[in-house]
Amino acid sequence: MAKKNSAITPLPSVETSVPAAWYSRFTDFDISLFKSGKHYKLYEKLGSHVVSHEGTSGTYFAVWAPNAKKVSVEGNFNGWNRASHPMQVRWDESGIWEIFIPGISNGEVYKYYIISNSGETLEKADPFALRWEEPPSTASIVWDTWYEWTDGPWMKKRHEINALNKPMSVYEMHFGSWVRSVESPDEFLSYRQMADSLIPYLKETGFTHVEFLPLMEHPYYPSWGYQITGYFAASSRYGTPQDLMFLIEELHKNGIGVILDWVPSHFPGDEHGLYRFDGTHLFEHADMRKGFHPDWKSYIFNYGRNEVKSFLISNAIFWLERFHADGLRVDAVASMLYLDYSRKEGEWVPNEHGGRENLEAISFIREFNEAVYAHFPDVQTIAEESTAFPGVSKPVYLGGLGFGMKWMMGWMHDTLEYFGKDPVHRKFNHQGITFSTLYAFTENFMLPFSHDEVVHGKGSLLDRMPGDEWQKFANLRVLYLYMFTHPGTKCLFMGNEIAQSAEWNFNQSLDWHLLEYAPHQGVKQMVTDLNSLYRSEPALYEKSFDADGFEWIEGGDAENSVLVYSRKGNDTENDILVVLNLTPVPRKVWRIGLPAEGKWKVILNSDDQHFYGSGLFNDQIVFSEEISWHGKPQSGLMNLPPLGGLVLKKVI
Repeated sequence: MAKKNSAITPLPSVETSVPAAWYSRFTDFDISLFKSGKHYKLYEKLGSHVVSHEGTSGTYFAVWAPNAKKVSVEGNFNGWNRASHPMQVRWDESGIWEIFIPGISNGEVYKYYIISNSGETLEKADPFALRWEEPPSTASIVWDTWYEWTDGPWMKKRHEINALNKPMSVYEMHFGSWVRSVESPDEFLSYRQMADSLIPYLKETGFTHVEFLPLMEHPYYPSWGYQITGYFAASSRYGTPQDLMFLIEELHKNGIGVILDWVPSHFPGDEHGLYRFDGTHLFEHADMRKGFHPDWKSYIFNYGRNEVKSFLISNAIFWLERFHADGLRVDAVASMLYLDYSRKEGEWVPNEHGGRENLEAISFIREFNEAVYAHFPDVQTIAEESTAFPGVSKPVYLGGLGFGMKWMMGWMHDTLEYFGKDPVHRKFNHQGITFSTLYAFTENFMLPFSHDEVVHGKGSLLDRMPGDEWQKFANLRVLYLYMFTHPGTKCLFMGNEIAQSAEWNFNQSLDWHLLEYAPHQGVKQMVTDLNSLYRSEPALYEKSFDADGFEWIEGGDAENSVLVYSRKGNDTENDILVVLNLTPVPRKVWRIGLPAEGKWKVILNSDDQHFYGSGLFNDQIVFSEEISWHGKPQSGLMNLPPLGGLVLKKVI
């Protein structure tokens, strides 16, 4: 940001009557919607907009600061003179300040200089700015989101691709650390450069969607994007808004959907950001028992304030409308739902009924989901929610929160705990691998192995597997086979698909050199083949959220740690059978119950040499016999590979 004038000039007094040459983008209806919390496209009104007024080109600025005594625009254009361009406050008690400044266009750097009613002076970036300076600079930049989109075919068929009865395999990634230049490892790839690298990789590995950790502007890179100051701006670290649009468009042209992480739960206390924006607790609760997040040392939005609801819901609509995002993964929903989240007794305030539920946040979440699906019925909202709160993915009209899906955090925790045990001890924790099916259909669940599972000393997924090197890789492969054949959609964090051996480090590229080694190549090929299987077998996705789509054939063999289950689609001819042997002991001539009479062929074997497995029992075909087993009238004999998973399908 350019150096500011050292001389601080007081602002002139501000008139509250309508000036003769007044220019505004707000109508009375806009103001009514804003005050009632129902204005869902505030980005068309607030912020900076290049316009023509009375034949003169310039920029219109509008900011919400109801407790300010005076507000002005300062920037390079006026030498950061705080007195030269005072704004006018609207006469309708909306708290909105406006000004039209001739001669300013895209690229102009600016901030708002605010004098609060208490006399406090603040310099704030624009909450609705469409572009920001690259951190550590903090000013806003006049910009637009004009882009000539050419992804029409994708948008027309998106309702089919994003449907709940279609496969969704999500590649979760942190933009700044997926890959970096070999020549300049400290430099980020731009949005446009990423298109050249990421798209071929996603097509090769077969993921249906990519999920970006927050790309909204954030001042502190180690926050991974979860401490946002510029809610309406794509991070300038990687390019312009149009550069991000280009990346999304290219992903769409190649059949890949885009999910953006969205953070309506909290924001940082940086002095140029939302915190105490006009000298008061404008966006956050004034009572820090409700307004401060002890875990992240950040501030919680005041969901009971109508104008704040308009801000947040407008932001969600903005990314879906202007950037063609195909979904929003909503971060830290549990922290929003409960007033006592991460708080000790006496550190929180009960709701009006004496309970711990945050009624204002619950109301906001429902309104957010209703607004999103009303405007974009072909997208998905996904909740990161870790509690037993009921109806997270049920429609609002049925009393739910209205999300399309919910992360299955309990499954993730139980599964990793089970697989982390030495196989000799797994029989004592058998319920850990079977318990999830007791509640798997209470919500529309997405199965996540996310970034949170490979940080803070937890180690990589590979490192968490027990045994020697061969067993670690075998465990990881069968873990992924279990994941992809378990009911629910899938989410895998970057690096897990190549068996990254070290924890994720946001300051460097993934360890792509590992693919020089056969075990890592094998895991990558395993994930690729699982994605292909998932997308091609309707039984794995048509009834992902329906109990009719899953049946235990044998779920109680704790002694041998063998699991057998069936996945079902709309057509019984597409049913598949899954057999898991979760010990390193090969099991020969093993009888299993079969869902139907016929010849069953192994179509995927995690122990195949193709995946760096032992290859002991490849190319098996199981013939049904009229021998009752596992409660089925038909059964067959087969060989179970060590630490292996098999997927079978009836061929006759």
